[in-house]
Amino acid sequence: MKLFKNFNFDKLKEGLSKTRNKLANSITETISGKAVIDEEILSNIEEILISSDIGYDLTEKIIINSRIRLKEEKDRSSLNINRIVKHELISVFDNNYSSNTGLDIINKPYIIVVIGVNGVGKTTTIGKLANNFRKEGLEVIIGAADTFRAAASEQLQIWAKRASVKLVKNISGSDPSSVAYETVSLALKENYDVVIIDTAGRLHNKSHLMEELNKINRVISKVIPTAPHETLLVIDGTSGQNALVQANEFSKVANITGLVVTKLDGTAKGGVIFQICDKQKIPVKYIGIGEGIDDLQNFDPEAFVAAIFDDNN
Repeated sequence: MKLFKNFNFDKLKEGLSKTRNKLANSITETISGKAVIDEEILSNIEEILISSDIGYDLTEKIIINSRIRLKEEKDRSSLNINRIVKHELISVFDNNYSSNTGLDIINKPYIIVVIGVNGVGKTTTIGKLANNFRKEGLEVIIGAADTFRAAASEQLQIWAKRASVKLVKNISGSDPSSVAYETVSLALKENYDVVIIDTAGRLHNKSHLMEELNKINRVISKVIPTAPHETLLVIDGTSGQNALVQANEFSKVANITGLVVTKLDGTAKGGVIFQICDKQKIPVKYIGIGEGIDDLQNFDPEAFVAAIFDDNN
């Protein structure tokens, strides 16, 4: 079944206000009052894109394509360059998205493993995901497999209670894979629809991280051979280029099926989403644009760009 779409365009526009000021408003100021777009203006737009964390390589690609389109269309007006830049930004996602983003629940229980470094909002994301699923009428269970931090289980318990879902946890320091196994086994036995497994967020030792994630995946597949069905990487939108580094590092140790980008309402660095999708070819499934339990939205590429440029969706 295709899950409902938690999406509010006005909330999205509000959440992306800092990114809009950094990116779209700066471009508008650059081209305002210009009858014709020349190379100097394109150079200024290039600087704006790079400073908005879109990255040098992708910016070069956008500017080159924009220059070609301006030449082909013979329309070098300010309105047209704005339209062309928006088109180029949307096209970044073309190879990563179908017409509907989000998750398809094909198997039940549907197993989602959530990964990411500490401090990116992984725990709150899991709580919000669980809330989204519960609003769809699905039965959800969470496994607290980040057993290295006692605070992680405590925070997860708070969010599980807020979302009205069951939480499985063991004592601090226990084997993470045992928590995952117990959670999935219980989900299968008691007919839960969705299982969300939290994991530890450490990047200082990639071999240890790989070993731990592989072990979690192995014990899950012993219970349900097709699982896990999703592996979501949570990254902090406020971290800019560090978010790209995290996506790159975790891609080396996990088969990431989607990204969740958090804290976009608190940053002007929302442009990093374009760079990550261009380099890693991993689709963004959800974005966090607020602290409330309902503030985890499905990612819509066209709406995302429209919100940055303050368009009507």
